[in-house]
Amino acid sequence: MIRRVLENKIRQKAGGNKAVILFGPRQAGKSTLMSELFSGREDILWLNGDDSETIEMFENASINRFKTIFSSYKILIIDEAQQIPDIGRKIKIFTDQIPEIGIVATGSSSFDLADKTSESLTGRKWEFKLFPLSFSEMSLHHGLHNELAMLEHRLLYGYYPEVVTNPSEEKEILQLLCDSYLYKDVLMFANIRHSDMIIKLLQMLALQIGSEVSYNELANSLGIDRGTVERYIDLLEKSFVVFRLPAFSRNLRNELKKSRKIYFTDNGIRNMLLRNFSELHLRNDVGALWENFLISERMKKNNYDGYLCNTYFWRTFSQSELDYLEESDGQLHAYEFKWNVNKAAKSKIPSAFSEMYKNADFTVISPGNVEDFLL
Repeated sequence: MIRRVLENKIRQKAGGNKAVILFGPRQAGKSTLMSELFSGREDILWLNGDDSETIEMFENASINRFKTIFSSYKILIIDEAQQIPDIGRKIKIFTDQIPEIGIVATGSSSFDLADKTSESLTGRKWEFKLFPLSFSEMSLHHGLHNELAMLEHRLLYGYYPEVVTNPSEEKEILQLLCDSYLYKDVLMFANIRHSDMIIKLLQMLALQIGSEVSYNELANSLGIDRGTVERYIDLLEKSFVVFRLPAFSRNLRNELKKSRKIYFTDNGIRNMLLRNFSELHLRNDVGALWENFLISERMKKNNYDGYLCNTYFWRTFSQSELDYLEESDGQLHAYEFKWNVNKAAKSKIPSAFSEMYKNADFTVISPGNVEDFLL
């Protein structure tokens, strides 16, 4: 069993007087994590928001009704909780009036469950995000040396649990994820009948990793308006398929100010969209794969560690650039990513950046020191 970083944190919070809300992409391991934490306990009731019987249980919400139905349990686990109408107000009844029954609610789309719980449960919930497996989790599972040896494989196939635990079946599983699970929440929420437009948009984004993304260009290429492109990308981000990285700008006139890059939460999904799993020595996008891998893994690490920082990329109109910046407590940390160790040794911070931001530190991340960045 691969242990998840969030296990102890959720175990400590579950059963208290606040609800535990767990977000994450479909097939990232939320149900498996809940089973690992709570299986075998007779004082826990497992419910699924997709089940009509569960929805019926939560109809006509009242303190007395909930006490009658659930009084013999200490914790209710509600998977896909966003499917239950007015779920935020109903969880609030437990946190305010029946605190002896703890609530753990999971959802695969943050735009739905978050919207339904944010106002009702202000100050009454702990929120966690569970992503596909991470470099740190796999390093703990089978050792750092073994995980470093798997770097090329991870750049190609990513970290979805079923992909990791079923070697030789990676392509079939990733295709199933793309075809059956990944866009389900977006299609339902946006009321899109066919996924063709979403897939075309994602394929275009997959080809632009490491480059600034223009919503206008995407809209023109797809034959839709810019507002629709922005809406789709927002939904894809809230479904944990992609995430955005804004440009950093403070002082220089020639710094890009309103640009953004878009990365994929998982490399394997990106490569499946392009149907390209060629070995690294045969590819011309290794730098983009390495960049996507490092930024997505760093995002997981920061999220799990509770490290609060603003994240950016930096580039000027004259093409000076840095792949990644973190800003925390007024300190800037600049990073450049190089897959080739020899090129990493020769990399230097751009003079335009160092002259303007004199207190920033600079690190080049390559396979030779990746553990310093991700552990």
